Amino acid sequence: MDVPNFRGLSMEEQVDRAIARHKTGGQYDNPIIRGFNPDPSIVRVESDFFLVTSSFEYYPGLPIYHSKDLIRWDLIGHAITRTSQLRIATPEPGGGLWAPTIRWHDGAFFVLCSSFERYRPQDDDRVWPQPFYVTTADIWDSRAWSDPIYFDQIGFDPDIFWDDDGKVYLSTTYRRYPQVYPKDFAIHIGTVDLRTGNSTSEPKCVRASSSGVAEGSHIVKRGQYYYLFTAEGGTESGHCECVFRSKISPIGPYERCPNNPLWRNTAQDEVQNTGHADLVEDADGNWWAVLLAVRPKSSGYISGMSKSVFGRETFLVPVDWTDDGWPRFNNGRYITLDGRANSKMVYKLPEREHWSDNFADGTRDLGWYRKNTPLKPDYDLLPGILRLYGSAYSLSSPACPTLFLRKQFKIEGLWSVRLSFNPTSPRCEAGTCVYWNYLTHASIGIRLAEPDEPSSEGSEEPVRRQIVFTLTYPRTPYYGLKTPSVQTEQHTWPLRHTDSDVMLFIQCSGIAYRLGWYEILPSEKNDPTFGKNRKELSRKATYSDKAVASTYTMTRDPPAGAAFTGMMLGLYAFGENKPCLTPVDFSRVEFDGTLRSIERELISTPTPTSTQELIADAERELERMGASNVTLEELVESSRGGTELMIPPLPPPPPRAPHRFPRPPGL
Repeated sequence: MDVPNFRGLSMEEQVDRAIARHKTGGQYDNPIIRGFNPDPSIVRVESDFFLVTSSFEYYPGLPIYHSKDLIRWDLIGHAITRTSQLRIATPEPGGGLWAPTIRWHDGAFFVLCSSFERYRPQDDDRVWPQPFYVTTADIWDSRAWSDPIYFDQIGFDPDIFWDDDGKVYLSTTYRRYPQVYPKDFAIHIGTVDLRTGNSTSEPKCVRASSSGVAEGSHIVKRGQYYYLFTAEGGTESGHCECVFRSKISPIGPYERCPNNPLWRNTAQDEVQNTGHADLVEDADGNWWAVLLAVRPKSSGYISGMSKSVFGRETFLVPVDWTDDGWPRFNNGRYITLDGRANSKMVYKLPEREHWSDNFADGTRDLGWYRKNTPLKPDYDLLPGILRLYGSAYSLSSPACPTLFLRKQFKIEGLWSVRLSFNPTSPRCEAGTCVYWNYLTHASIGIRLAEPDEPSSEGSEEPVRRQIVFTLTYPRTPYYGLKTPSVQTEQHTWPLRHTDSDVMLFIQCSGIAYRLGWYEILPSEKNDPTFGKNRKELSRKATYSDKAVASTYTMTRDPPAGAAFTGMMLGLYAFGENKPCLTPVDFSRVEFDGTLRSIERELISTPTPTSTQELIADAERELERMGASNVTLEELVESSRGGTELMIPPLPPPPPRAPHRFPRPPGL
């Protein structure tokens, strides 16, 4: 049997991959990189594929993935790992590092990107960033990436192209002048001196869209044509991909493809918001595209689709070329979770079910992220322990709290961690959390009760450690309020012992996150076998209907910025406007994705929080569905689960053409 040489795999694992390829060759599952990984860009060097995605406000920035076969991707590092490269400081949600491009040229890798330090689309208030590139000859070593070289051409979604005559072209997106359409974000291309980043020609607007957004450009040369690929319509439900070509120059003039957009996924499909594609040719001459898409779920409330907790993920489709030289994506089909290609290189890879980090030998796994760039060390790694020193910033701060996050990669699962924390101040807290952004998060942790108040559950001791659950989220505007407020709910329960360790749990499902705890008994504290079966231990844990956060609440749009990322699970420690002087020890973090029936019984649909919130939700649902025959009172009652509404069904999805889809005006 032919056993491919997968870097970092044992011989047994290589054989398993070869068997999977033999059995399921030509079929594969999307997304190929699960969890928040938008705006993918890809390059091949000999038999190795490398891919980079956006990281927005998270640090380290710009994750780099590697694959031998386009299916199994491993995180190998990040391009932004030092404060000398970039400091991300207090951007709104969705700010930071957008839409990178990765390329290989003359023995070196180049990653281009730009960082939004002010992004408030609600007020059309943006500061156009200056793109930059970092470079390395050793992509396996994150420390080897250079400091940035900045371009003087502004814009986001930068792309670079080396022509045969040695000229270097930079493509970016910013507002066209004079403005014609709303937004009017357009593609501009100019030549640059790569050594200095200085422009050597004035950028020219080569593509503007009647949708108001043309972005995510990539230039590819094939044969006699330069192809310009663009993402259009915005990254929501109108997202699509278009292509143009020129025989003259990367600056054009360009002719449009008669089949634009190259495919069309609708708001009724299992895969939505598709676009922002980058192309790569494999060693056998086959072409492929990676692109972003989302996987919304059926709503747990009223008929319709809810937002994906994963945000935008990385998908793969095959690309072929028509006789007249135009690319055809995914055999002319719309994008689906079930991928198919006329290639034995791709195959069905079993979905990852489990992840853990033991902090063995004082190290931590790749894939932990901070919110913003930390200004000073606030943690230590000890054998088997991650020790945090809580900063003065809470989870609701737009600055950089002491918060370590990982991307949620599976819809159902059990997240668990062991915590040792004996605070000396009621203003300090440590625990675990579900994190959408600094305006939306749910946490469960340990802190002291106030000295002059008993525990909320009636403890007679005035000062005692307690479990605290906190849910923070933006309220939906209602009754003429233009700006939604941010609401915080908090509940506490007393702990029995003054120095016990605590196991913290987050049960994830498609409709809610349920947070719980188990106080470790003195007899269990030093038992080396304790806690090895986390799923069994979670059955003994304490859960409350008060400690539940629905995915509906957790995925609300922020009042400033945009929800461009996905759900994260994390560990935190903080003091309220002062540092936490008591260190916090976390040991063995685990995510078990084999969550099934027993845990589902514990995860129920959460109780709505207030009548005003329900009315606000109802107004939005009525407007979305056009259900004028339904009263607000009926819809509120339905949201509580009391009645079933007679709402006209959504129209069926449009018929699917085998190779071509209707083209919106101007595309």
